[in-house]
Amino acid sequence: MTTDTLPEQVAAPITAAGATLATDDISIGGMTCASCVMRVEGALKKLPGVQQATVNLATESARVTFDPALASDGRLRRAVRDAGYEPRTAAQADDVDNESRWTGFMPVAIGLVLSAPLVLPMIGDLFGKHWMLPAWIQFMLATPVQFILGARFYKSGWSALKALTGNMDLLVAIGTSAGWGLSMWLWLSAKPDTMVHLYFEGSAVVVTLVLLGKWLEARAKRQTTSAIRALHALRPEIAHVIKRAGVEVDVPVAELISGDTIVVRPGERFPADGLLAEGRTQVDESMLTGEPLPVEKSAGDKLTGGSINGDGRVTLTVTATGSETVLAHIIRLVEDAQTAKAPIQRLVDQVAAVFVPVVLVLALVTLIGWWWYGGSWEVALIHAVAVLVIACPCALGLATPAAIMAGTGVAAKQGILIKDVQALELAHKVDVVAFDKTGTLTVGQPRLTAVVAASGSTEDEMLRNAGTVQRGSEHPLARAVVAAAIERGLPADTIAVDVHAVPGRGTEGAIGGADWLIGSLRWMEELKLPLGELAERAQALQAEGSTVSGVARRSNGTLHLVGLLAFGDEPKPGAKEALSELRKLGIRIVMISGDNKGSALAMAGRLGLTDDEVMAEVLPGDKAAKVAALKAGGHTVAMVGDGVNDAPALAAADVGIAMGTGTDVAMHAAAITLMRGDVALVAGALEISRRTVAKIRQNLFWAFAYNVAGIPLAAFGYLSPVMAGAAMAMSSVSVVTNALMLSRWKPGAK
Repeated sequence: MTTDTLPEQVAAPITAAGATLATDDISIGGMTCASCVMRVEGALKKLPGVQQATVNLATESARVTFDPALASDGRLRRAVRDAGYEPRTAAQADDVDNESRWTGFMPVAIGLVLSAPLVLPMIGDLFGKHWMLPAWIQFMLATPVQFILGARFYKSGWSALKALTGNMDLLVAIGTSAGWGLSMWLWLSAKPDTMVHLYFEGSAVVVTLVLLGKWLEARAKRQTTSAIRALHALRPEIAHVIKRAGVEVDVPVAELISGDTIVVRPGERFPADGLLAEGRTQVDESMLTGEPLPVEKSAGDKLTGGSINGDGRVTLTVTATGSETVLAHIIRLVEDAQTAKAPIQRLVDQVAAVFVPVVLVLALVTLIGWWWYGGSWEVALIHAVAVLVIACPCALGLATPAAIMAGTGVAAKQGILIKDVQALELAHKVDVVAFDKTGTLTVGQPRLTAVVAASGSTEDEMLRNAGTVQRGSEHPLARAVVAAAIERGLPADTIAVDVHAVPGRGTEGAIGGADWLIGSLRWMEELKLPLGELAERAQALQAEGSTVSGVARRSNGTLHLVGLLAFGDEPKPGAKEALSELRKLGIRIVMISGDNKGSALAMAGRLGLTDDEVMAEVLPGDKAAKVAALKAGGHTVAMVGDGVNDAPALAAADVGIAMGTGTDVAMHAAAITLMRGDVALVAGALEISRRTVAKIRQNLFWAFAYNVAGIPLAAFGYLSPVMAGAAMAMSSVSVVTNALMLSRWKPGAK
């Protein structure tokens, strides 16, 4: 059980009341259609303490959020069983997943063998040869199919009937039983030596075709979960831990703890997250990030569990294990997305709630209508059976989850993690994408390009003290100052005290009784500190595209400007082309930057952006307000960022997209995470959303159209039960197969 994936809007009321919510995933057997989904959800939601229950037909599982003080795993499973379904243990679920091709196909094969002789006379009729198997042979062939192979339909249908609901199995059981029963009545009531047309072939073939459809559907559904299985397969079972005296001992990965030192040999997968302690190597991270090229790693670099070591033997210091690893986090995000229910599914749920009762009424109307019109109960019953058999709520139940599973799965393989299904459904509407500049559109590793000292100051003194104050800061500009000071041979020979960051402005600290302030020119302006003789130089540096900061010193209560620091950054490779591709999709682009207007416009020019696509001198706290203003203009806005200061804007956007190379805070605030810092993946995220939503709409259209067209055709006598059974079996298979076409998607593929 986990609580880390709980939606805030659900957790908040319970947390406020002093309780802790838990989330439980339950594998469920016996579900066949959208009506089953509604029944299980209803049973779970009735339990005291259950806050949320989402059932997914494609994964045959339920995710339940509940208060452990009022509910338990046992109560949840009992509610599933009381609803007429089978709560599976983890081992049972694995057995179902690992079921061999032929074991699952065996009932279908038996059904085909027994049904084939019953169909042969129908084939003979096509060639003008009329003959029929003896009634007793038809009975011997059809009865095992009806009551042994078809037992699952009776069991599931009876459970639904006891719960005063209906499902697809109930329709199949009633329809085929009616066909079999009619055949028995015609046979037993016929005069001796009289040839009577029986309908044993209808009931047997329908049962066999439905079983075949379920088998094909199950195989297709397994393919939709291939992404999750592939991610789980990245976890190695054994790690080579270095014990005392340098002895290597193989231990299960589950027993690793933070601080362990392990050996990873060439070609092996890293068993946990950690830091490279010794050696150099190239690492294949393609399964995690979608990056096809190996990445160079040396001592001190981060390594991610599940990635593949290249040709170097290295040692790794473990920093995260089990559920705390990046791989576990990725798996959890993908599972959450695939388990969640998209808003568009609500329409399907409303239809499913009344589908089976409506079909039963239509079948009854068909029966009475044909009897009234033709006076033959035999013909009336056959047409009513066709109505029962062709109705398929299964396709409706699979239409949305199958597409979502396929879409989120293939996106994960390409390095796009979608943790919010609502965002997946909304992203296709995005018409404005707002980008943070530093670290998102640029490399995010600025370097100090110019040091300008004011009169009475020296460059070395200014740079040394600026580096001393910013030595502990993680800000990219601060790191650039510290690196430049070390490079010039100006290491800090004193310690700064009372160092603190001024949000959105800079850093302040005391050295030797004097206060040093390093920050933006806007901050200098707020401090009423004129640039004076340095104004012209600052303007020239900004025009070149540099980010310019001021360095000020306060001594004896007097504040004066010591000099300027200029920083340069480079656009990310391919960023300009990626923005161009977004523009081709009809999407407006906005770059939001805290830099002064001159440097922001200079970088915009290098990225191919126009002046009206730039918002400059925006404080971190104001980014969310800029996003809100764009939304207020009637736009659907996506925000792309990577830093802590981007988190409010990511949360404020309709769709938040975080660069996986950024901070954890940004990734938690965003609905979509790009596992590598490639701007082109932004277009990929929007594209997979468009394609997934298109597949959902296609599936729902065909599922509804199939029933809207098929039921009247059966009611008016244009479809036999056999044809209806074949069409019903193929409807759900076609829906899942259509969704699986997403698995071939790649970002930028036409």
